[in-house]
Amino acid sequence: MEMHAFGALTPVEVARGRLLRAVRPIDRVERIPVEAAFGRVAARTIRAPIPIPTFARTTWDGYALRSEDTHGATTRAPVDLRVVGEVFAEQSFPRALRRGEAVAIATGGAIPRGADAVVIFEEVEREGSKVLVPRPIPRGDRVSPPGHDFARGTVLARRGEELSAVALGAIAACGVPTVPVYARPIVAIVPNGNELLSPGDRPRKGRIYESNNATLAAIVSAAGATARTEAPVPDQPERIERSLRAALASADLVLATGGSSVGERDHLPRILPKFGPLLFHGIAVRAGKPTLAVRVGPKLVIGMPGHPTSCLVNMYWLVLPVLRKLGRRSGPGWTEGWAVLGSDAVAATPGLATVVPLEFRGDRAYSTYRGSSVITSLRGASAYAMLRPGQRIVRAGARIRVYHLDPPLGPGRIEAARRNR
Repeated sequence: MEMHAFGALTPVEVARGRLLRAVRPIDRVERIPVEAAFGRVAARTIRAPIPIPTFARTTWDGYALRSEDTHGATTRAPVDLRVVGEVFAEQSFPRALRRGEAVAIATGGAIPRGADAVVIFEEVEREGSKVLVPRPIPRGDRVSPPGHDFARGTVLARRGEELSAVALGAIAACGVPTVPVYARPIVAIVPNGNELLSPGDRPRKGRIYESNNATLAAIVSAAGATARTEAPVPDQPERIERSLRAALASADLVLATGGSSVGERDHLPRILPKFGPLLFHGIAVRAGKPTLAVRVGPKLVIGMPGHPTSCLVNMYWLVLPVLRKLGRRSGPGWTEGWAVLGSDAVAATPGLATVVPLEFRGDRAYSTYRGSSVITSLRGASAYAMLRPGQRIVRAGARIRVYHLDPPLGPGRIEAARRNR
């Protein structure tokens, strides 16, 4: 069995920096229904085409009236107004309100012309066709004037912002049916290896089921992109190259899993340099050292380790920020903080940084690492630490810098802050 040695290993920050400098944010734009746009990235700054509300409306059930008609009203000497009609939310009163008149009105109803205030039902007494008002009602009371929510021209969403429920509600309130958003980046995931079976295939001795498609697709989806998974490709250079080129033709980023190291059947180091400039092969990190990447015009192909834990850990600290930049989303996908270890962390390896997946129990962080081929090494992990190359084992009780994965991959900023108080 023929083996090759790695060349000079690339430090973790250098590897990530090269990818971030090489990736090009998506520029395709599409218009989608406002109801389907939550969490998408606005491709244009959206301003209100009309004021909201467009007409004066009541904020409460009650009686619309002229405030001047209630001057001097008291509980002992209430003002009586003649009720001349009613207005529900979808209606408008046909004429201007005259002196001494009132109109019953439901929440959201249009204020009749001539009226300038509303008194709520609970404050008054009704006697036949009259309503008794026991106090002066200030002008504008219980009335939402035109533009009270927001004026015409108000910025409802800025270009590059993730569309929130509030922003989309404001856009819909203006009667706008669609919004311009950046298309979701397409990420192709291509596993390779003779030993791999697709889930659902008949079991065979010596073969294992491919699992990196599922985990990588989850990270891709969490970053706002669309994953396209391929069936495992055998360890045949021509077929691997053909599959990768086909994936590149329709994807914005290609992730190849397996075959990235220096063994006889690790073909990616010989295939990928045909595609474009090699950014690195071999990162000074544990787990995940056998990783490589090339730039192909505006696109990237990243060769990931086949071991499940190595592959998934690399997605967190290396590829997640690349995915977010590709999709024009802010931040790397994690929040920095500090935590106290509840158990010893894996000792660092000379010359290699060490990624330690962490699970929180209460206010303490515990290492979940069990080995690079063991997918349950990451069960319960919602954060990770990056130990410096050659750093000695970190003992329980030590305070270390950690990186909390943002939702939906982890608890996010609020929960991280709560833990670290």
